[in-house]
Amino acid sequence: MRRPVVGIIGNFKLLDGDYPVQTSGVMNIDAVAHVADALPLIVPAMPSIGSIEELAAACDGFVFTGGRPNVHPCHYGQKATPAHGDFDMDRDNLTLPLIRHCVEVGKPILGICRGFQEFNVAFGGTLHPEIRDLPGRMNHRMPPDGTLEEKFAHRHKVSLLYGGKFAEIFGAVEVVVNSLHGQGICQPGPRVVVEGRAEDDTPEAIYIEGAKAFSLAVQWHPEYNAAHDEVSRPLFEAFGADMRRVMALS
Repeated sequence: MRRPVVGIIGNFKLLDGDYPVQTSGVMNIDAVAHVADALPLIVPAMPSIGSIEELAAACDGFVFTGGRPNVHPCHYGQKATPAHGDFDMDRDNLTLPLIRHCVEVGKPILGICRGFQEFNVAFGGTLHPEIRDLPGRMNHRMPPDGTLEEKFAHRHKVSLLYGGKFAEIFGAVEVVVNSLHGQGICQPGPRVVVEGRAEDDTPEAIYIEGAKAFSLAVQWHPEYNAAHDEVSRPLFEAFGADMRRVMALS
């Protein structure tokens, strides 16, 4: 059997301040290639490239990556404020319908950080503009200083539902993860099941109820050190295994 092709959702960026590009972190590419054992393909976050159906047919699965711009609040019935930060409407207009389509047709998908938030919004959920402003919550944002290793270091525990999908993948009901996000889930969508929460009750691990294939997302960044981290590796391995399962059925 051929290796699965994984579409890694890119992010808009201005190179040298004026040259528009679509990029993805090498961490995402390495995790897909060497842990999920799949062929990575960077997908421009540009709805103009083609239809959702064409894009979905070209890949065996998708990774919805992190990104600095946030999902625009108009997608969950709210108005934009300075607290919501920057936006990338092109990415919103590609990812939200693509997530729904993949769930509908049974194509494996994995959400990471912004991708986690996209899963929730795609299925009718809402977001907090800034987690650290909520009473009793800790600061989940990336440390402003330090090396890459320090910024992506483990920061807090996540408690998982006993007997749930994530506990089965990790072989544990508590894991330790990194934390590099400002926004987070406010109200889960009707089909969004929260299986993992941080110590301050922030949702950190979700799946889409009724999905025919792997449709899991995490608020942390498992792509960092994915080949060696005891939480990251089984997550990407499970994603890769489900893609091969679906491919064998087709």
